[in-house]
Amino acid sequence: MAVTQRIAVGVAAAAACASSLAGCTGGDGVKQGAHGPQKGFQAPGSVVRLIGDGSTAYTGAQPHLPRPERLRPGQKPPQFVVFSWDGAGEDSQKLFSHFRKVAKANNATMTYFLSGVYMLPKEKRDLYHPPQHDVGSSEIGFNDEQGITDTARQVRLAWLEGNEIGTHFNGHFCGENGGVGKWSVDEWKSEIDQAKTFVKTWKTNTGLRNAAPLPFDYDKELIGARTPCLEGQTNFMKAARDLGFRYDTSGVNNQVWPKKKYGLWDLSMQLVPFPGHTYEQLTMDYNFMVNQSGTLTQGDPDKFGYWGDQMRDGLLQGFYRAYDGNRAPLVLGNHFESWNGGTYMRAVEDVVKEVCNKPDVRCVSFHQLADWLDAQDPQILARLRGLEVGESPKEGWASYLSARPAPAPKGVPGAPRP
Repeated sequence: MAVTQRIAVGVAAAAACASSLAGCTGGDGVKQGAHGPQKGFQAPGSVVRLIGDGSTAYTGAQPHLPRPERLRPGQKPPQFVVFSWDGAGEDSQKLFSHFRKVAKANNATMTYFLSGVYMLPKEKRDLYHPPQHDVGSSEIGFNDEQGITDTARQVRLAWLEGNEIGTHFNGHFCGENGGVGKWSVDEWKSEIDQAKTFVKTWKTNTGLRNAAPLPFDYDKELIGARTPCLEGQTNFMKAARDLGFRYDTSGVNNQVWPKKKYGLWDLSMQLVPFPGHTYEQLTMDYNFMVNQSGTLTQGDPDKFGYWGDQMRDGLLQGFYRAYDGNRAPLVLGNHFESWNGGTYMRAVEDVVKEVCNKPDVRCVSFHQLADWLDAQDPQILARLRGLEVGESPKEGWASYLSARPAPAPKGVPGAPRP
């Protein structure tokens, strides 16, 4: 769809709107009053301060972002589960809006890795200069006015509900021919800068100057990412460290407690059981699909139900292995796609509903998990990393994580006499 150019109010008018916060109406019918945008946009603070062209705005601290607490001596750690989405955008499938509702109904927050080119209209594609590729090229295309409007709305609402907005960068180049695995540190820095710029200037690039802003400063909000096809992690992490990122989730790990790598928390996805097979499977819908229907995104319809159950059961086996074992955070990555009849979306939703309401389970964003890890005693985290996949402390959590061994329960060998 061609971008329809609207009458722009201009940067000066946007600045005036920011200072007066009166009578400015967004393109989606949102009116900004004395306490910021009203109706569909509820700013968390009392002040809306537009940034740049008004594509983003400072609105105060993010709502529903809990303050992390340090584990008490001997306290059993919570079971963290992170649901994350690569290239998050809203299209005709409306999966972004659907999973926002699923998360909210099940006491969960998630991480949405927004692709920068999803905020860039195809008519402005020449603004993108991808490393090692022609100007204006992208493996996932660009967006149109409606797609950008819908995606901005979902990003706005997701953040206000406590979810995190990360990045999946831009053109999604994979493989040997100029793929991200071949990019230098400086090329990664260019890609990161462009991804941020497209999010910070979507109003200018679309002409939608009256639309409500995204309610955050993206330079501060953006603290982590997942690389396309999980390639190029080393040089990306070096670039991200220099740019102040706090975590990366572009690798493959076992279900053990995370540690830092190149100064960032390595919160990579993990290997979980693959029902019916002797090998384990990565916690991502794409990998389940490849191992079920190969390169066909729509395989045998008679197997859709089985394939979805297989993914659901594998993820649940991984969850219970951690929940009843070492309590290592479970990290999952998915796409807003209807591969194999949407069976993987059903599987993810089933997992959310089963695990996120259990005692001691926290379904959180990467931002929240990184905050919690940073708040912990480094010696306690080292102890947690000493537990293998599915291993719970033989002497119990109270003793394993206490400053001194906890007294044995009454009635067992070594317990004090009554």
